[in-house]
Amino acid sequence: MFEKETKSIFIDGTWRDVNSDKTETIYNPATLEPITDVANGGANETTEAIEAASKAFKVWSGMTGRERSRILYKAHELMMDDAERLGEILTTEQGKPLKEAIGEVKGAANFLLWYAEEASRAYGEWIPSSIKSKRLLVIPQPVGVVGAITPWNFPSSMITRKIGPALAAGCTVVLKPAPETPLSAIEIVKILEKAGMPNGVVNLITGDAEAIGNTMLKSKDVKLITFTGSTKVGKYLMRESSNHVKKLSLELGGHAPIIVFDDADIDKAVSLALASKFRNNGQTCICANRIYVHESVQEAFNKKLKEKVTELKVGAGNEDGTKLGPLINKQALQKVEKHLADAKANGAEVVTGGDKWDGGLDGYFYQPTILANVTDEMLIMNEETFGPLMPVQVFNDEDNVIDKANDTDYGLAAYIFTETTSRAIRVSENLEYGIVGVNDVFPAVAEAPFGGIKQSGIGKEGGHHGMDEFMEMKYISMGIN
Repeated sequence: MFEKETKSIFIDGTWRDVNSDKTETIYNPATLEPITDVANGGANETTEAIEAASKAFKVWSGMTGRERSRILYKAHELMMDDAERLGEILTTEQGKPLKEAIGEVKGAANFLLWYAEEASRAYGEWIPSSIKSKRLLVIPQPVGVVGAITPWNFPSSMITRKIGPALAAGCTVVLKPAPETPLSAIEIVKILEKAGMPNGVVNLITGDAEAIGNTMLKSKDVKLITFTGSTKVGKYLMRESSNHVKKLSLELGGHAPIIVFDDADIDKAVSLALASKFRNNGQTCICANRIYVHESVQEAFNKKLKEKVTELKVGAGNEDGTKLGPLINKQALQKVEKHLADAKANGAEVVTGGDKWDGGLDGYFYQPTILANVTDEMLIMNEETFGPLMPVQVFNDEDNVIDKANDTDYGLAAYIFTETTSRAIRVSENLEYGIVGVNDVFPAVAEAPFGGIKQSGIGKEGGHHGMDEFMEMKYISMGIN
């Protein structure tokens, strides 16, 4: 699928040869076998990419929205046509089941489609003036060069969710993908190139994350940084961006609760809670981290949940029927083990799972695990695990469980299961989260805004709101006779 060395730096329309003295090996997380080597770019390459993006901005921003949209439409078509191959690449470098990977690729293509449509809808405003001799208007303009830093857990969709609206708005981009998963990024940039993207509009740098990121931060020509990743890194970006007062769009950590009320459809709640928790092996920012179940339905819920979890197949993502692939690396596995050890030491009961999965593969696999008798003091109830541990706690009071759900610095996503409309509205309004799913655990779609509050981030991605992050509103006051 890949040569021993893969060109992975793309600046001003040119793919760079890999320098054998500065390369990084990309491994399959299921087998730990090497896939290919990519370039280990740094500050110099990033500076060149910023210069190319700055030069291209004048041309790209000067095009009409319709002209930009034609290229995004074409990229969407190319991505959909090639979804299966792109999904295989994604599974190889990231580990998730192939069906999930192909679904991610198609979802990523949908962001290109949505923003191809939105490119022609960046509306301004004519303000009725209180002074007869004035005319007041507001026009949207692209912010400029964007530094896009994307994560490994969704290496396709997180790219198009960022660069789709940036490109539609008229911005140019310097893209830094996660060092674990650069191969999907390479393929997306190739698609944009094939779709007719002008030179310098999209540039790709793989390599030294710190050097690339710091070069973006120090450059006055990078007007906005869009980042998905940890809250710790997000805070660092906020501090360092203050030197040039850069705009930021941050999607950071999450610690999502699921609340199952006494009037919930239990079969639906079990199926969707399981789908949320174990999607991508628990390595998603919006997956279920804390499960609160009303005491009147806990027995039925727990019984059905255990039955379904024990049926989940663990294995390599390209094997038929696999539901849980590997964790991304050794550090991820160690964090799962740490959270489980802490929970057990403080009285939690392992209902099923609770150990590494040994299926003859060398990757970082762990059994899907349910924990009962969970208390609020445990690490697993206070930190994002990013792995296949599912803690279940019982509650009996609506106000109390809302307080528990809100008792965190995070505010990305929360979920409730109820068949009562009034409760759905009441609880949704009182949950301190940017996203609330009611009988739904898959809220991320191209046409709706996605983003958190509190320490889960700043700004929105998706929907027409996603364009706002990449635009500045210019107010023009005109005196007339």
